[in-house]
Amino acid sequence: MEPQVVTVLIVDDSPIQQKLFAHLCKTDPALRVIGVVGDGAEALAFVLKQRPDVILMDIMMPVMNGFEATRRIMETVPIPIVICSGSTLPGEVDKTFLALEAGAVAFINKPVGPGHPRFQAEVVNMVKTLKAMAEIKLTMRTPRKPATRSAESLPVTRPWPRRPWLVAIGASTGGPVVLQTILKNLPKDFSLPLLIVQHISEGFMQGLVDWLGSTTGFPVHIAASGMKIIPGQAYLAPDDFHMGMNGDGTIQLSRDPQENGLRPAVSYLFRSVTAVCGSSAVGVLLTGMGNDGAEDLKRMKDRGALTIAQDKESSVIHGMPGEAIRMGGASHVLSPEAISSLLASLVQQP
Repeated sequence: MEPQVVTVLIVDDSPIQQKLFAHLCKTDPALRVIGVVGDGAEALAFVLKQRPDVILMDIMMPVMNGFEATRRIMETVPIPIVICSGSTLPGEVDKTFLALEAGAVAFINKPVGPGHPRFQAEVVNMVKTLKAMAEIKLTMRTPRKPATRSAESLPVTRPWPRRPWLVAIGASTGGPVVLQTILKNLPKDFSLPLLIVQHISEGFMQGLVDWLGSTTGFPVHIAASGMKIIPGQAYLAPDDFHMGMNGDGTIQLSRDPQENGLRPAVSYLFRSVTAVCGSSAVGVLLTGMGNDGAEDLKRMKDRGALTIAQDKESSVIHGMPGEAIRMGGASHVLSPEAISSLLASLVQQP
């Protein structure tokens, strides 16, 4: 049985990048390029006539940039959009996250040139991402207001019998927008620290931290080794380092081998937090491909910790939380808004 062919639209203003992307797509027989256009306006016109399974979209383009094109496409003809961005270009990182807010499902780095040590790995990631995102079923989006942090939390649901010390969160594909939703809906006096592992392409972490902080009002930092964990603040694992915590309440970073093919790994974070906090921790596993963190979320639950998995309906990819649910590792299965509500209820207890 022949594999199902995924049709791709390439949107980039550089003829060199257009040819490179088209060539890389041809390396996998499951991908077929049906269109190549040079800006967002051309992309919008294309999809109104012919619908690809997935779009590979640049950000910085003339006439209409990738952010605006994503917004327009998602409000008219919803199609999975993968942002392919050069993370070091001025202003491009910010627009990448705006494109995620507008409905893009994932983003990747523009592949480096052939001969570079990272070239093959980035090509594999691009092909895998395009095929996986093409499977996502989307609905038409209405214009979204900019995210701001809520003055009040959502109504309290499902109380937990004791107040925990710390929240550990793991996320992958689709995670940035979910993290934004969770943080913006926490009350302003939320007093638990959050340790977060977000799988993200190298070079985007500072942009993610800046975007989350500016759009939610929640204090967000890139974690550093030995940094004191402060209540009411969030810490994201830096590129290529596992993150955990020490018994004295400080950040622990490690270059230990990859877990589940990843560094940082959610599994490492959950295991470290369990060792220090035991039942006084909260584990949250959000949208993402694969199974990173699922087994260790189950271990957290077995130790008496509160564990939460994102529900299928709100997940871009339900791999990680779905696996945790299948293993019986989730005390609760919730939407992002309900996760905020439950976390808020924890700090209101004596």
